[in-house]
Amino acid sequence: MPASTPNNPEVKTTMHPRNRHRMGYDFKALLKATPPLRPFVAVNEYGNQTINFADPDAVKILNRALLKHHYGVGYWDIPAGFLCPPIPGRADYVHYVADLLAAANGNMIPKGKQVLVLDIGVGANCVYPIIGHQEYGWSFIGTDIDPAAIESAQNIISKNDNLKDAIELRLQKHRADIFIFAIKPGEVFDLTICNPPFHASVKEAAEGSRRKWNNLGLKTDKEPVLNFGGQNAELWYPGGEASFLKLMATQSTRFAKQCLWFSSLVSKKENLRVLYNALQKAGATEVQTINMLQGQKVSRIMTWTFLSPEEQQQWAKKRWQ
Repeated sequence: MPASTPNNPEVKTTMHPRNRHRMGYDFKALLKATPPLRPFVAVNEYGNQTINFADPDAVKILNRALLKHHYGVGYWDIPAGFLCPPIPGRADYVHYVADLLAAANGNMIPKGKQVLVLDIGVGANCVYPIIGHQEYGWSFIGTDIDPAAIESAQNIISKNDNLKDAIELRLQKHRADIFIFAIKPGEVFDLTICNPPFHASVKEAAEGSRRKWNNLGLKTDKEPVLNFGGQNAELWYPGGEASFLKLMATQSTRFAKQCLWFSSLVSKKENLRVLYNALQKAGATEVQTINMLQGQKVSRIMTWTFLSPEEQQQWAKKRWQ
């Protein structure tokens, strides 16, 4: 598994080998699975079928087609304005943390409902639990501070029989907390995952959207619309990503023996050092950075544990074998 310290990054050049999307989108299969996608598909200058990724409607129906074709999700929808995540990137995260769990289990990925994962900020889309359950049979608890997001995610779960008994949702009523109140006394998780808010304000989020449009070569006099959407709680946090990550590191110490591995996406490279320093101060016994590349975008997962290698193996034997 590609891993590094913040001082010696190792950049991946391809998606994870098990990622169903690593060879690109099979529009023939996607159109068969979801015919309403057809009006959004066009041929680009290179003769390849694609969609306009600056169009929120196009991105949403592409996600719907991907989730139906690859993951057997018959119903998927989100309210207007909520985050519509890129499925291939979310799948990469899931596959790499699966490898992380395998390292304590004789390099065998633990599968089945006995593997319990906590998704911090599950969002209206519920994508991480969908992929994790459909790929590996894991059980999930997803938390969010937004009641509307919880309602949307619950709607997705309720309308898909293959998800009903696998995903539980919890409203985090304490907005200043991440793990506290989300994890119940005595509750044990094999893994936590998170896609944290990465802007410090609404203004910064808008500027980030504008840069994305420029990178796509799109020109407009209008205020850019995020092609992947996003409510305030999904996109920004006071102090930005760095503050969120530091709080996550601090609060994780309270659950050091209740979780095997903690993890989070880190969108800004400079925040790797921020989280790394916070985890050193918190007393983490092992920290890994996993680098991912989707197209031109580099993203990173930082993972940490408070358990020794021997304790990790004991955990795997007790929980999975």
